Amino acid sequence: MLVDSHCHLDRLDYKDKHQNVAEALAKAKNVGVDYCLAVAISPDKFPSMMDKVGEFDNVFASCGMHPLYVQDQAFDLELMESYLSHPKVVAVGETGLDYFYAKEHKDLQHEVFTQHIKLAEKHQKPLIIHTRDAREDTLNLLKQHNAERCKGVLHCFTESLEMAQAAIEMGFYISASGIISFNSAKELQNTFKQLPLDRILVETDSPYLAPVPHRGDENQPAYTLDVAKCLAKIKGVSLEEVAEQTTKNFFDLFSLAKP
Repeated sequence: MLVDSHCHLDRLDYKDKHQNVAEALAKAKNVGVDYCLAVAISPDKFPSMMDKVGEFDNVFASCGMHPLYVQDQAFDLELMESYLSHPKVVAVGETGLDYFYAKEHKDLQHEVFTQHIKLAEKHQKPLIIHTRDAREDTLNLLKQHNAERCKGVLHCFTESLEMAQAAIEMGFYISASGIISFNSAKELQNTFKQLPLDRILVETDSPYLAPVPHRGDENQPAYTLDVAKCLAKIKGVSLEEVAEQTTKNFFDLFSLAKP
Protein backbone atom coordinates (compact mmCIF):
# COMPACT_ATOMS: atom_id res chain seq x y z
CA MET A 1 0.00 0.00 0.00
CA LEU A 2 1.15 3.53 -0.86
CA VAL A 3 -0.12 7.02 -0.06
CA ASP A 4 0.16 9.99 -2.40
CA SER A 5 0.89 12.49 0.36
CA HIS A 6 0.40 15.57 -1.83
CA CYS A 7 -1.67 15.97 -4.96
CA HIS A 8 -4.03 18.48 -6.52
CA LEU A 9 -6.89 16.21 -7.53
CA ASP A 10 -9.06 19.14 -8.48
CA ARG A 11 -6.55 20.24 -11.13
CA LEU A 12 -6.16 17.00 -13.10
CA ASP A 13 -7.28 16.87 -16.74
CA TYR A 14 -10.84 15.53 -16.61
CA LYS A 15 -11.42 16.22 -20.25
CA ASP A 16 -8.84 14.04 -22.01
CA LYS A 17 -6.95 12.06 -19.31
CA HIS A 18 -9.65 10.93 -16.87
CA GLN A 19 -13.42 10.85 -16.97
CA ASN A 20 -13.66 11.98 -13.35
CA VAL A 21 -11.98 11.81 -9.93
CA ALA A 22 -13.28 8.29 -9.37
CA GLU A 23 -11.43 7.06 -12.46
CA ALA A 24 -8.18 8.77 -11.45
CA LEU A 25 -8.42 7.18 -7.99
CA ALA A 26 -9.22 3.78 -9.50
CA LYS A 27 -6.07 3.98 -11.64
CA ALA A 28 -4.09 4.73 -8.49
CA LYS A 29 -5.64 1.93 -6.47
CA ASN A 30 -4.97 -0.50 -9.32
CA VAL A 31 -1.21 -0.05 -8.75
CA GLY A 32 -1.39 -0.03 -4.95
CA VAL A 33 -1.83 3.70 -4.22
CA ASP A 34 -4.75 3.42 -1.81
CA TYR A 35 -4.90 6.91 -0.27
CA CYS A 36 -4.36 10.51 -1.36
CA LEU A 37 -4.06 13.86 0.36
CA ALA A 38 -5.71 16.52 -1.79
CA VAL A 39 -4.22 19.96 -1.20
CA ALA A 40 -5.97 23.27 -1.86
CA ILE A 41 -3.60 26.00 -3.06
CA SER A 42 -5.75 28.85 -1.72
CA PRO A 43 -8.87 29.18 0.45
CA ASP A 44 -11.01 30.29 -2.50
CA LYS A 45 -10.21 26.99 -4.25
CA PHE A 46 -11.12 24.84 -1.24
CA PRO A 47 -14.92 24.61 -1.78
CA SER A 48 -14.61 23.52 -5.41
CA MET A 49 -11.90 21.01 -4.48
CA MET A 50 -14.13 19.51 -1.81
CA ASP A 51 -17.01 19.30 -4.27
CA LYS A 52 -14.80 16.99 -6.33
CA VAL A 53 -13.12 14.88 -3.63
CA GLY A 54 -15.32 15.10 -0.53
CA GLU A 55 -17.28 11.92 -1.22
CA PHE A 56 -14.20 9.64 -1.30
CA ASP A 57 -13.23 7.98 1.98
CA ASN A 58 -9.69 7.34 0.75
CA VAL A 59 -9.02 11.03 0.06
CA PHE A 60 -8.02 13.40 2.86
CA ALA A 61 -7.82 17.16 2.47
CA SER A 62 -5.74 20.19 3.39
CA CYS A 63 -6.35 23.92 3.03
CA GLY A 64 -3.91 26.81 2.88
CA MET A 65 -2.52 29.58 0.71
CA HIS A 66 0.44 28.84 -1.54
CA PRO A 67 3.14 31.54 -1.28
CA LEU A 68 2.77 32.38 -4.97
CA TYR A 69 -0.86 33.39 -4.41
CA VAL A 70 -0.51 35.69 -1.41
CA GLN A 71 -0.34 38.83 -3.56
CA ASP A 72 -3.54 37.95 -5.45
CA GLN A 73 -6.03 37.92 -2.59
CA ALA A 74 -6.29 38.95 1.05
CA PHE A 75 -5.76 36.23 3.61
CA ASP A 76 -9.13 35.75 5.34
CA LEU A 77 -8.30 34.33 8.76
CA GLU A 78 -11.92 33.68 9.72
CA LEU A 79 -12.58 31.83 6.47
CA MET A 80 -9.46 29.70 6.94
CA GLU A 81 -10.58 28.85 10.47
CA SER A 82 -13.89 27.58 9.16
CA TYR A 83 -12.25 25.44 6.49
CA LEU A 84 -9.74 23.97 8.94
CA SER A 85 -12.66 22.78 11.05
CA HIS A 86 -13.94 20.62 8.17
CA PRO A 87 -13.80 16.93 9.23
CA LYS A 88 -11.90 15.92 6.07
CA VAL A 89 -9.11 18.45 6.67
CA VAL A 90 -6.08 16.81 8.30
CA ALA A 91 -3.42 19.49 7.65
CA VAL A 92 -2.73 23.19 7.13
CA GLY A 93 -1.27 24.22 3.79
CA GLU A 94 0.24 24.32 1.48
CA THR A 95 2.00 27.37 2.76
CA GLY A 96 5.57 28.60 2.94
CA LEU A 97 8.07 30.79 1.13
CA ASP A 98 9.10 30.99 -2.51
CA TYR A 99 11.92 33.39 -3.38
CA PHE A 100 12.61 31.72 -6.73
CA TYR A 101 9.48 33.13 -8.36
CA ALA A 102 8.26 35.84 -5.99
CA LYS A 103 11.00 37.32 -3.81
CA GLU A 104 9.45 40.75 -4.33
CA HIS A 105 6.55 39.62 -2.13
CA LYS A 106 8.84 38.37 0.62
CA ASP A 107 7.33 40.40 3.47
CA LEU A 108 3.76 39.40 2.61
CA GLN A 109 4.82 35.75 2.32
CA HIS A 110 6.34 35.97 5.81
CA GLU A 111 3.13 37.41 7.23
CA VAL A 112 0.86 34.78 5.69
CA PHE A 113 3.23 31.90 6.48
CA THR A 114 3.34 33.00 10.12
CA GLN A 115 -0.46 33.00 10.28
CA HIS A 116 -0.51 29.44 8.94
CA ILE A 117 1.97 28.27 11.57
CA LYS A 118 -0.16 29.78 14.32
CA LEU A 119 -3.30 28.17 12.88
CA ALA A 120 -1.58 24.79 12.70
CA GLU A 121 -0.61 24.98 16.36
CA LYS A 122 -4.07 26.16 17.38
CA HIS A 123 -5.85 23.37 15.50
CA GLN A 124 -3.11 20.80 16.14
CA LYS A 125 -2.87 19.91 12.47
CA PRO A 126 0.52 19.53 10.76
CA LEU A 127 1.87 21.99 8.22
CA ILE A 128 2.42 21.28 4.53
CA ILE A 129 5.28 23.54 3.50
CA HIS A 130 6.41 24.75 0.09
CA THR A 131 9.91 26.19 0.26
CA ARG A 132 12.12 27.29 -2.61
CA ASP A 133 15.32 29.31 -2.36
CA ALA A 134 14.25 30.41 1.13
CA ARG A 135 16.02 27.91 3.37
CA GLU A 136 17.15 30.15 6.20
CA ASP A 137 13.94 32.17 6.47
CA THR A 138 11.73 29.07 6.32
CA LEU A 139 13.59 27.39 9.18
CA ASN A 140 13.81 30.61 11.20
CA LEU A 141 10.07 31.25 11.01
CA LEU A 142 9.30 27.65 11.94
CA LYS A 143 11.57 27.90 14.97
CA GLN A 144 10.43 31.38 15.95
CA HIS A 145 6.78 30.34 16.03
CA ASN A 146 7.27 26.94 17.69
CA ALA A 147 6.27 24.81 14.71
CA GLU A 148 7.72 21.75 16.45
CA ARG A 149 4.42 21.73 18.41
CA CYS A 150 2.39 20.93 15.29
CA LYS A 151 5.11 19.45 13.04
CA GLY A 152 4.61 18.94 9.33
CA VAL A 153 6.31 18.12 6.04
CA LEU A 154 8.56 19.94 3.60
CA HIS A 155 6.77 18.81 0.47
CA CYS A 156 8.28 18.25 -2.99
CA PHE A 157 11.67 18.78 -1.38
CA THR A 158 14.49 20.15 -3.55
CA GLU A 159 16.68 21.94 -1.02
CA SER A 160 19.86 20.93 0.84
CA LEU A 161 20.65 17.99 3.09
CA GLU A 162 21.38 20.45 5.89
CA MET A 163 17.92 21.99 5.62
CA ALA A 164 16.28 18.57 5.63
CA GLN A 165 18.23 17.53 8.71
CA ALA A 166 17.32 20.76 10.53
CA ALA A 167 13.64 20.21 9.75
CA ILE A 168 13.80 16.59 10.90
CA GLU A 169 15.29 17.77 14.21
CA MET A 170 12.11 19.82 14.66
CA GLY A 171 9.96 16.74 14.08
CA PHE A 172 9.22 17.38 10.41
CA TYR A 173 9.14 14.93 7.52
CA ILE A 174 10.65 15.32 4.04
CA SER A 175 8.63 14.42 0.96
CA ALA A 176 10.04 12.96 -2.25
CA SER A 177 8.33 13.83 -5.52
CA GLY A 178 8.95 12.77 -9.11
CA ILE A 179 11.91 15.16 -9.21
CA ILE A 180 14.06 12.49 -7.53
CA SER A 181 13.80 10.44 -10.73
CA PHE A 182 15.17 13.19 -13.00
CA ASN A 183 18.65 12.69 -14.47
CA SER A 184 19.49 16.26 -13.46
CA ALA A 185 18.70 15.62 -9.77
CA LYS A 186 21.87 13.82 -8.67
CA GLU A 187 22.44 16.09 -5.67
CA LEU A 188 18.84 15.64 -4.53
CA GLN A 189 19.12 11.89 -4.95
CA ASN A 190 22.20 11.93 -2.73
CA THR A 191 20.26 13.93 -0.14
CA PHE A 192 17.47 11.36 0.02
CA LYS A 193 20.03 8.57 0.17
CA GLN A 194 21.28 10.05 3.45
CA LEU A 195 17.91 10.77 5.04
CA PRO A 196 16.33 8.22 7.40
CA LEU A 197 13.48 6.32 5.74
CA ASP A 198 11.30 6.80 8.80
CA ARG A 199 11.22 10.53 8.03
CA ILE A 200 10.32 10.36 4.32
CA LEU A 201 6.98 10.62 2.53
CA VAL A 202 6.24 10.09 -1.17
CA GLU A 203 4.02 12.26 -3.35
CA THR A 204 3.21 13.20 -6.92
CA ASP A 205 2.28 16.89 -6.61
CA SER A 206 0.10 15.99 -9.58
CA PRO A 207 -0.74 17.23 -12.11
CA TYR A 208 2.83 18.60 -12.06
CA LEU A 209 6.31 17.02 -12.18
CA ALA A 210 5.56 13.58 -13.57
CA PRO A 211 8.35 11.12 -12.71
CA VAL A 212 10.41 9.08 -15.15
CA PRO A 213 9.19 7.26 -17.26
CA HIS A 214 6.22 9.63 -17.58
CA ARG A 215 8.07 12.95 -18.00
CA GLY A 216 6.20 15.20 -20.36
CA ASP A 217 2.85 13.70 -19.41
CA GLU A 218 0.42 15.05 -16.88
CA ASN A 219 1.19 13.63 -13.46
CA GLN A 220 -1.42 11.62 -11.50
CA PRO A 221 -1.67 9.78 -8.16
CA ALA A 222 -0.97 6.40 -9.79
CA TYR A 223 2.57 7.59 -10.47
CA THR A 224 3.30 7.57 -6.74
CA LEU A 225 4.41 4.01 -7.45
CA ASP A 226 7.17 5.28 -9.76
CA VAL A 227 8.36 7.74 -7.11
CA ALA A 228 8.47 4.92 -4.56
CA LYS A 229 10.39 2.66 -6.94
CA CYS A 230 12.96 5.39 -7.51
CA LEU A 231 13.29 6.05 -3.77
CA ALA A 232 13.81 2.33 -3.14
CA LYS A 233 16.60 2.27 -5.72
CA ILE A 234 18.26 5.36 -4.26
CA LYS A 235 18.22 3.93 -0.75
CA GLY A 236 19.05 0.36 -1.71
CA VAL A 237 15.97 -1.16 -0.12
CA SER A 238 12.93 -3.01 -1.43
CA LEU A 239 9.85 -1.33 -2.82
CA GLU A 240 7.86 -3.15 -0.13
CA GLU A 241 9.95 -1.55 2.61
CA VAL A 242 9.50 1.91 1.11
CA ALA A 243 5.75 1.39 0.77
CA GLU A 244 5.32 0.10 4.31
CA GLN A 245 7.48 2.75 5.97
CA THR A 246 6.25 5.80 4.02
CA THR A 247 2.63 4.75 4.60
CA LYS A 248 3.32 4.44 8.33
CA ASN A 249 5.04 7.82 8.26
CA PHE A 250 2.02 9.41 6.60
CA PHE A 251 -0.47 8.18 9.17
CA ASP A 252 1.90 8.98 12.02
CA LEU A 253 2.22 12.58 10.85
CA PHE A 254 -1.37 13.13 9.71
CA SER A 255 -2.91 11.49 12.74
CA LEU A 256 -6.43 12.70 11.88
CA ALA A 257 -6.30 10.68 8.64
CA LYS A 258 -7.69 7.27 9.46
CA PRO A 259 -6.80 4.31 7.20
